[in-house]
Amino acid sequence: MKIVTQSTVGDPDVLQLTTVADPTPGPGEVVVRVGATSVNPVDVYVRAGAFPILGEPPFALGWDLAGTVESVGAGAEAFAVGDRVVGLSRYPAEAAANAELAVASADELVGTPEALTDAEAAAIPLAGLTAWQGLHSAGLAEGSRVLVQAAGGGVGHLAVQIAKAAGAVVVATASTAKIDTVRSLGADEVVDYTTTDRSTIEPVDIVLDPFGGDETRAVADVVRPGGAVVSLLPPAEGAVIELESRGLRHVQVDVRPSAAQLVEIMHLVETGDLRPVVSQTFPLDRLAEAHAAVGTGSTLGKIVVTVP
Repeated sequence: MKIVTQSTVGDPDVLQLTTVADPTPGPGEVVVRVGATSVNPVDVYVRAGAFPILGEPPFALGWDLAGTVESVGAGAEAFAVGDRVVGLSRYPAEAAANAELAVASADELVGTPEALTDAEAAAIPLAGLTAWQGLHSAGLAEGSRVLVQAAGGGVGHLAVQIAKAAGAVVVATASTAKIDTVRSLGADEVVDYTTTDRSTIEPVDIVLDPFGGDETRAVADVVRPGGAVVSLLPPAEGAVIELESRGLRHVQVDVRPSAAQLVEIMHLVETGDLRPVVSQTFPLDRLAEAHAAVGTGSTLGKIVVTVP
């Protein structure tokens, strides 16, 4: 099979398409013929050596997985050959989804809704579970007032829809080019952060902070006492203590695979309450270009890699 690996960390050109033997499933595993995967910021960080969760190369990236079951190991009979499946595979361990075939734990996969292509399905798992776990850990409930920053991005555009489906009032910040898309996803209030200061936003119960650093401290100014700041990246030193001194909670998202939660997210797809936005697709042999595009930080929704 074809697979993209890297033998060193660095720029996107360290990603190399190569050929290896086809994998076989172990107990509790299935082999998935990959239809599509996606590139998340974490893929970019790991490739570049900025987030060494896989240790030293060589390794293969890719955690989002959508495709068709090719073979089934002992104890994984909940799936059959030919089933369409999707999941967040093995994160934060190596899943090697940037390949024609990938071995996955059956208990991390769910069936793909008929309404989704593999490319659309692959856009959901890591980003969707990040949004789901962060918002629900912060106490998302009907009537919550939720601020989603960078609402046009991979996590943000799914967070808007997850919060809205839970009955929250959703305030979103986005750049000018993404305003219309974010509004179409159901945000009740949309603020163009390039022209409007965040101080104009009425206080919220939960804020999704995708930036970390000093932003974790700064965004707390729009959170009501007893509310929560949900961070996707580590906050600046002392920021959490400062939040707690102001009567706020801090939730650090450390996303993990969850078939049960992914079932809930896919149910929102089936009810029409969630749709992934795929702004660009690249074939597997152009994975480096996909990484370069994600690395700009200006992506609308998700960038997906298709596997012919």
